[in-house]
Amino acid sequence: MAGPAGRSIVFVTGNAKKLEEVIQILGDKFPCKLVAKKIDLPEYQGEPDEISIQKCKEAVKQVQGPVIVEDTCLCFNALGGLPGPYIKWFLEKIKPEGLYQMLEGFEDKSAFALCTFAFSNGNPEDEVLLFRGKTPGRIVSPRGPRDFGWDPCFQPDGFTQTYAELPKDVKNTISHRFRALKEMSNYFIQNGSNVQ
Repeated sequence: MAGPAGRSIVFVTGNAKKLEEVIQILGDKFPCKLVAKKIDLPEYQGEPDEISIQKCKEAVKQVQGPVIVEDTCLCFNALGGLPGPYIKWFLEKIKPEGLYQMLEGFEDKSAFALCTFAFSNGNPEDEVLLFRGKTPGRIVSPRGPRDFGWDPCFQPDGFTQTYAELPKDVKNTISHRFRALKEMSNYFIQNGSNVQ
């Protein structure tokens, strides 16, 4: 289904703040229009890439057209990468303070934020494309506004502020989401009308 530039792609999210951030990061050079749609997808288990592919394939079945899904992980090096893709559930139960306290007995407080965007052109048989972004940092005692998940306890390397404390325009040039979106945007811009 080759389409003209400016065609719509469903971005699977029910989070208005996330949609706002994604559109802001992509800017006006992105050749497609993102249309947010909240879809209840199963909570898959496994490695981040596997989870992203499964989520994308399920979204294609429900949307019956081109989709982009996002999966975000917060990985603690001392815990072998956990909570990783299960961060949503950890955050819901123990809040940013609990995430910080999880590493209390560990000297290593380093972590990384990983974002994966998965794109499918809407054909269930076609390959799902993955675009990844990773930002190294450390887990700190929560600081800053509480309006965006685990941002108050993640301090990116090279900064003295947490994601939550950083101005949006700064965070949006260093974040894991920014890096994954930049990779995705470059792909769409380079492939233009060849993106099926």
